[in-house]
Amino acid sequence: MPSSTNKPASLLMIVLAFAIVYIVWGSTYFFIQIAVKDFPPFILGALRFIIAGVLMAAWCFYKGENIFAAKGIKHAAISGILLLFCGNGIIIWVERSMPSGMVAIMVSSAPLWFVLLDKPKWSENLRSKSIIAGLLIGLAGVILLFSEQVSEVLSLQGNESVKLSSMVLLVLAAITWAGGSLYSKYKSSEDPIIVTSTWQMIAAGIAFLPGILIRDEFHGFQWKAVSGDAWLSVLYLVVMGSIVGFSAYVWLLKERPAMQVSTYAYVNPVVAVLLGVFFANENISSIQIIGLIIILGSVFMINMAKYRREKLAERNIVGAD
Repeated sequence: MPSSTNKPASLLMIVLAFAIVYIVWGSTYFFIQIAVKDFPPFILGALRFIIAGVLMAAWCFYKGENIFAAKGIKHAAISGILLLFCGNGIIIWVERSMPSGMVAIMVSSAPLWFVLLDKPKWSENLRSKSIIAGLLIGLAGVILLFSEQVSEVLSLQGNESVKLSSMVLLVLAAITWAGGSLYSKYKSSEDPIIVTSTWQMIAAGIAFLPGILIRDEFHGFQWKAVSGDAWLSVLYLVVMGSIVGFSAYVWLLKERPAMQVSTYAYVNPVVAVLLGVFFANENISSIQIIGLIIILGSVFMINMAKYRREKLAERNIVGAD
């Protein structure tokens, strides 16, 4: 993604970045669940982000970027740990034992945390009835989308403490992701996006390493026993989920309001369901269709509210001139 410091981003670039974040990240739930069947969670996290970070560092050197002279290394490392180690790491951990539907529901609370934690935008976001209504309607749509799966999970006996702890962890994941995103937005430097993303991924990958040692994950783990599907999933997560998707996300945080960018958390479950229908021959019920329509309607409400505010601000500026 191009730097935002030179000139305003084109509408085409913004739409493309949103499409990447919406669609690519919607598919990562599926690939994480495949990969974590064969890889221990901390090994998976370290492998994914260290490889992605090294590849991006190599690209930086090829393009002549001196990543060691970057001004925002510390801020990039902090935001990377919050976003990728805490936020994404919890998802990897929980997907070992919880269906992706439940994971998607809990993670989809992220837009609400964006509004609550984005103090500089409180006066703007909390006063907009359209934004608040869109957020609540979107969350309701996600719950409706996965209501049948949730009922099945909650009706199963046993492991109640595991379910509860997993749900608490996922709420924490949503909070740390929102906090890390806002930290990245407001503490961003003039470094190119690719440099910032490189340090974010390297820092997150390194943060996974102590967990490997503490849990002794290499004990009993055999690289030769990892299936081809798991390796392909890791490849997809490295290239599409991390290098392409995460770079687009960090760029969007610089270009667009954080609350608007956070709508990915509502669209990702929609994409996940549609991928299952088209590529895994899964069925979609009428309740799920209603949930999909509600979610997309909520995203439209939020984006239209932001669009109207921007147009009104432009008219006020023109009128003042």
